[in-house]
Amino acid sequence: MKSALEIRRGILFGLLAIVVVVLFAFDLASGSVGVGGREVWALLTGGPCDPMARDIILKIRLIKAVVAVLAGFSLAASGLLMQTLFRNPLAGPFVLGISSGASLGVALFLLGAPLLGIAGHSLLASVGTAGAAWIGSALILLLIMAVSRRIKDIMVILILGMMFGSAVGALVEILQYMSNEAALKSFVVWTMGSLGDVTIPQLTLLVPAVAVGTGLTFAVLKPLNLLLLGERYARTMGLNVGRTRTLIFLATTLLSGTVTAFCGPIGFVGLAVPHLARTLFASADHRVLMPASMLLGAAMLLVCDLCSKQLALPVNTLTALMGIPIVVWVVVRNKNIV
Repeated sequence: MKSALEIRRGILFGLLAIVVVVLFAFDLASGSVGVGGREVWALLTGGPCDPMARDIILKIRLIKAVVAVLAGFSLAASGLLMQTLFRNPLAGPFVLGISSGASLGVALFLLGAPLLGIAGHSLLASVGTAGAAWIGSALILLLIMAVSRRIKDIMVILILGMMFGSAVGALVEILQYMSNEAALKSFVVWTMGSLGDVTIPQLTLLVPAVAVGTGLTFAVLKPLNLLLLGERYARTMGLNVGRTRTLIFLATTLLSGTVTAFCGPIGFVGLAVPHLARTLFASADHRVLMPASMLLGAAMLLVCDLCSKQLALPVNTLTALMGIPIVVWVVVRNKNIV
């Protein structure tokens, strides 16, 4: 017989799934050109739909809404992975400099693409941007992991991660100063964060990368529960810590690096959402926290996308405005986050 807590979690999962579906439908209907709920419902169910509304939804809004869901999944999952791996509530791809590493890779590619003569090739540009982001985020994460093996103080590792991010930011500023006007404008627009600039060819790269990263994430759920109690305890329970770290490293690189490549450096989702999931579900079990964080991340980015359409603001500005109060509220409400 199920306990009251299990029933409560089941209800919460159901409500979260409904919220994501409703927000997804609202995201399809909202925009500069109004589309009625009937048209959205008809399109989703295969019924008759106005041709203009069909084109607006399929060619513009559907891709953007799908990207919002995928980005929410990825950033929330990578944030939870980092917080567990480093056993630090303030860890995350943005805080530890992993997103900054991806930004450096993208900056090197976008600002150097005109010199390489591939700026006008959309497919090469998409593959190059994603690859540069993967390499940049992987290098920073490898550096942080190497430091973490020598330094056991988690707070020192966090500070070093922030310093790595600042150093990378300085390199990016140098590249911006030395680049031409067209390349600089392209990079500055990318840094503002956007869910609507992803094209169908880019989506064909984004979806498989997120799918593989998500598969790796769910493959390490049980090892993540063991890592909560420390690496020494995990080893005594027979866990291959090195292999688990490698899988977490690959998953974070794919999830965070890919989203950063195509959507820009979107912050605070990976930091705030896992804490919100812990508070709502009152659990430290990653088999509960991971899907809950992913659903909450998708809902948060869909809300940000809806607000960005109304306020004409960059997505990363809205995620910061939403994420910072959540982190402050959780820290004040419960000092022992992890």
